[in-house]
Amino acid sequence: MHKVDLSKYNMRSDLIIEDTSKDFTKESYQEKDIQVDYIQLDSNNTLKKKKGDYITISFNDITDSTNFNNVLSVLVKELKRIFKLTKIKDNDKCLIIGLGNSKSTPDSLGYETLKNIVVTRHLYEIGDVSKEYRNISILEPNVLGNTGIESKDVILGVVNEIKPDFIIAIDSLAALNIDRCQKTIQITNTGIHPGSGIGNNRGEISKDTIKIPVIAIGIPTVVSSAVIVNDTLNYLMKKISYHKNNYAKDKLINKNNLNYLKEKSNLSQEEKEELLGLVGSLSDNDRNELIYEVLNPIGYNLIVTTKEIDFIIDKLGKLLGEALNKSLNFDLQ
Repeated sequence: MHKVDLSKYNMRSDLIIEDTSKDFTKESYQEKDIQVDYIQLDSNNTLKKKKGDYITISFNDITDSTNFNNVLSVLVKELKRIFKLTKIKDNDKCLIIGLGNSKSTPDSLGYETLKNIVVTRHLYEIGDVSKEYRNISILEPNVLGNTGIESKDVILGVVNEIKPDFIIAIDSLAALNIDRCQKTIQITNTGIHPGSGIGNNRGEISKDTIKIPVIAIGIPTVVSSAVIVNDTLNYLMKKISYHKNNYAKDKLINKNNLNYLKEKSNLSQEEKEELLGLVGSLSDNDRNELIYEVLNPIGYNLIVTTKEIDFIIDKLGKLLGEALNKSLNFDLQ
């Protein structure tokens, strides 16, 4: 198998959790089926990620009130943690930015979140406001294709005028695993590159470019066709492994209710090659690279989202909005 040069295809993940290994210092805990992973990177890390703090919250569902409130509780706690790590003070003024495109549902997470934010800056301008409420303003810079102006330049202009003490930027991300799509929240104080997950790099929004702390909150809402193809092959091997290990029990189970996702594939190399031929002889990483190399040059590596995306984006926007209101303001905690 020849070595695939992926630099020209820009295959990458926005999620640090998909890039890390056990070599990195990680603090993890679980709360009501919600997984939280905290990673701190120094400037010499081998991931080529920016130095700073990264928090990943993984969950299964937020579509019912119980799960929504469970994730909300964890998210508020982790937002307070990132504020503390970033040395944000209680009276610091905040500008919340909704990145993305409101006309494209998977990319409208920032816009939907802003609709749920309690805005107070204008009240501070006209009179006294209870100290329980922080000075908060919001901004939707839109995308370069609609405005002709880089989001970073719009933000710089607003920052120079209203002078907030820190920024919270919200954006839709891309994932390298179907399981993480719309089920993962990443919080980091390293800033953000809008559009980078789909190879559409825009100007960096970070303390280096804006000159004030930038906390980025992102949720993956899309995956590429290459990811879906590779994950499907992995699921196929898991399913065959499951049947191989549970042959007698399978006869008593309704096939529509069969859940084999937690099964670890234990197919031998010979079985993989018998199932998938030459492709079965490849490592997971090489197989992923091969699929990407096949689809990307011909324009078939489509960006895909789920059929319930309208409903999910509405829920996620309410989740982030409520979490930010509770974590930024004392009266709403």
